[in-house]
Amino acid sequence: MISPTDILHGKVLIVDDLEANTLLLERMLRGAGYVAITSTMNPGEVCALHLKNHYDLILLDLQMPGMDGFHVMEELRTIEPNGYLPVLVITAQPDHKLRALKAGAKDFISKPFDLADVLARVNNMLEVRLLHMEAKNYSKTLEQKIQEVEASRALIHRQSDEVKRLYDEIVAEQKRSIELSLQPGAMVGVEKEERTATRWVRSLRLRHPWLQINLLTAFAAAAVV
Repeated sequence: MISPTDILHGKVLIVDDLEANTLLLERMLRGAGYVAITSTMNPGEVCALHLKNHYDLILLDLQMPGMDGFHVMEELRTIEPNGYLPVLVITAQPDHKLRALKAGAKDFISKPFDLADVLARVNNMLEVRLLHMEAKNYSKTLEQKIQEVEASRALIHRQSDEVKRLYDEIVAEQKRSIELSLQPGAMVGVEKEERTATRWVRSLRLRHPWLQINLLTAFAAAAVV
């Protein structure tokens, strides 16, 4: 779950060509307890900064000389692998709000700034973004666990097949030993039970010296798997 502390540690980038606006927004956010705030007055730096820092929220002014906020969002879409833009646009033009939302922005802040409105929208945007990232990471972890389980299952089946093969081989070996022990003149001077056990045990030790388990029990366990 996302805690209030997580939200206050969310990484925020403020983009506005007017220094007074960037300073005012930064002061508002720091006053509310946000600790990871960066600002720039150069919209051309936004993509490079986002690639480096992976911001949880970008406060983006729409009206800037040279490169406006719409152009910045177009460039951000090229570097966001899932197309999600963590952008909260800043505008004084009501007709820009709908256009900005269609361009990929998730919400907007109107000028002049209202402290309560700014803080509420920033909090909501960060909470949604952090929940989105948490769900994405959980999905990735779950996928890895599923792959590990599938690999373990395949290994168990291979080991099960190997135990069955060894069991069949030993049963066949014991059968051959019994048949040899019943032949006239075989192993003269050794009792029938000893002849059977001796050949079978010697063969077992030579072929599988590591096998120290009860194979009947192992085969039954493998069959259950």
